[in-house]
Amino acid sequence: MKYAALTGISPSVIAELKSGKARTLELNSAHNIITLTETAPGECVFLTSVNEEDLSPGDPGIMVDLLVLNISMKRLEFANASLVEERERMSARIKVQFRGTTIARDVEGRKWGDPTKVEIIRSACYRAG
Repeated sequence: MKYAALTGISPSVIAELKSGKARTLELNSAHNIITLTETAPGECVFLTSVNEEDLSPGDPGIMVDLLVLNISMKRLEFANASLVEERERMSARIKVQFRGTTIARDVEGRKWGDPTKVEIIRSACYRAG
């Protein structure tokens, strides 16, 4: 089975998630937001600290349960004495909870605009929770 893969996640965030508490993350990377557009709360997601372009079979990561997903557009305004500049930024806020550690078996979605998906090697040990 293929799972959505969120890449380039900080190793300290992954270590904190391994403690078992649900955490909310804000993601701004375009490739991660694109991947999240094809997911829904209740699904499992693969998180790894490896960058998207370097992700390959055998790379480690963790599986998390996606509890909450919110993709939104934020408007930022910068005012100067002579002009006002507006920018929009898309971000995704997700609440996830650790399920287990795993390894990527196969990776797909290498083209720009395609969601990153991985097939994983199922763990022989599971976390009781």
